[in-house]
Amino acid sequence: MTRPIIVRSSQASEEGQSRIAAAGDSFHIYEWSGSGPDYLHVHHADDEAWHVLEGTLTFKFLDGDVKAPAGTTVFVPAGVAHAYTAHGAARYLIILTPRLRDLIAALQGAPREQHPEIMSRFDSSILE
Repeated sequence: MTRPIIVRSSQASEEGQSRIAAAGDSFHIYEWSGSGPDYLHVHHADDEAWHVLEGTLTFKFLDGDVKAPAGTTVFVPAGVAHAYTAHGAARYLIILTPRLRDLIAALQGAPREQHPEIMSRFDSSILE
């Protein structure tokens, strides 16, 4: 990518712009909906972040749950166990490292029993 991507919230809806997606060398940002894996997991070497655009996400951590309504940003440093659930028509930005983007691609469509091995290949673990 050789040009910055700038999307103002009013532009996206006025211009019928598609979902936001940008990939660089050190991180990727995507507009998503839907939940992540329903099990607690940890990325040993990768940070991850979300910014809720609409609706609510609920994050599960070892010490409890946190509701994140629209406007909330959640940053999960490497080594922190987490899971999250989207409620209704929640929309959010997810900010990932290239390794986490590849992990998600590998998990999508894979049978649940393969998830522990896939997570291990991407320096991550399932805790449940």
